[in-house]
Amino acid sequence: MSQDLAATSGVTEVEERSPSLLSRLLAETFGTFLLTLVIVGVLVYSPLNTVGGLGVALGGAFAYIAGAATVGRVSGAHFNPAISLGSWLSGRITVSAMFSYWGAQLVGAILAAAVLFATVPQPLLALLGKENTPDAFDAAVNGFATHSPLYLQTQGQAQFDWLPALLVEVIISAILVGVYLGVNDRRSRIAYAPVAVGSAIAALTLVSWFVTNAGMNPARSTAAALFANDWGGDGSGRQLWLFWLAPLVGAALAALFYRAFASVEPEELELDEDDDEDDEATVVVAEESAPVAATPAAAVTDESAEKTVEAEPAAEPEKKSDEKA
Repeated sequence: MSQDLAATSGVTEVEERSPSLLSRLLAETFGTFLLTLVIVGVLVYSPLNTVGGLGVALGGAFAYIAGAATVGRVSGAHFNPAISLGSWLSGRITVSAMFSYWGAQLVGAILAAAVLFATVPQPLLALLGKENTPDAFDAAVNGFATHSPLYLQTQGQAQFDWLPALLVEVIISAILVGVYLGVNDRRSRIAYAPVAVGSAIAALTLVSWFVTNAGMNPARSTAAALFANDWGGDGSGRQLWLFWLAPLVGAALAALFYRAFASVEPEELELDEDDDEDDEATVVVAEESAPVAATPAAAVTDESAEKTVEAEPAAEPEKKSDEKA
């Protein structure tokens, strides 16, 4: 019957299927590739422009918005191992899916860095005073102490040590994951979540750029460190641990905080209020309908009384005929 109605009304029933794991992994690879390509690319070529932290912030925001708008409906648009961890801890994906996402994100980030590494013009290295291509990636590496952007900007007069860098990375990662979880909640009324997450990336990058070169994303940090190839005693590669530990700790804090304080179901509260309003409306309607229901009954009684009065005179001629008899 329902099929006949659907056919006559021109409505086609389409079964919605969730994307396969392979589709989601490809989406995460693409999104992380795009995000890393823009952020690391802006930083690698930063000596040629004056955009600084603002360019990195806007580039990262626009790249995320574009990637999320393209494949967000497939994978959820994580593009960041910290966001995947937060999604797992908040109960949105399984632990196996989380590790699969991590692998896809690392592949996407490394591919993006490899493209940049392979396309850097060799004559440009001499102009920039770089001995080789890995040296050009020093500007894109996340670091602290002597590898902090503040150290380079002040020519060694000031720097952020590991503890301030750790705290900043934990805080900005927690905020980023918290924003993602909030705007992508099924109860959220936000129409376009990627804009909110992209705006958070831009704002947090501006805050943390001088501190650690704006980490927040272990996949992007790993890709830049691999191609910078500075794994010596005091090299930037030896500091990569902080840019895995801090974002994951921040993501865990954000997810636990979100589960603790976002457990109330707004839909249930709205339903309760609607039920109360319906009950009040039912009482009012019942009170108003009572006099209306009584009116027809009274009319019927009056009509029957009139008919009785009219029927009584009709019996008088019979009595007169009996008297004459």
